[in-house]
Amino acid sequence: MQDLHIPAERDKPEIDFKFSRHHLLLRGESFPENALAFYGPVVASLMAYLAETKDTAITVDIELRYFNSSSTKILLNVFRMLDQASTNGNTVTLNWCHDPEDDTIAEFGADIANDFITLKYNAVETA
Repeated sequence: MQDLHIPAERDKPEIDFKFSRHHLLLRGESFPENALAFYGPVVASLMAYLAETKDTAITVDIELRYFNSSSTKILLNVFRMLDQASTNGNTVTLNWCHDPEDDTIAEFGADIANDFITLKYNAVETA
């Protein structure tokens, strides 16, 4: 599986999926005009990777400072996919990075931890 890297833009996060190392990163801000068009190929690549990945430790780093409601829907689908991967024998560690003063992002991460209990969730405060 080929790694996937999409550089950040003003309204789109950096996507750095190092499938070869089982490390997935989303960083920046996410409010693209058409979230489905932007995330479609990302989700397809992730789905293909997870379909062929078994009994593997996968690390996911989410470092989003802001995301809009359409991005939220896509992110929830990604977390569902990762949650399913964990129930299929993989160990998925989700590092949720957030500014300690950003209660909204911190609370969203806590909701993810409560909703997707097979993910190993770590809240990581960043400066």
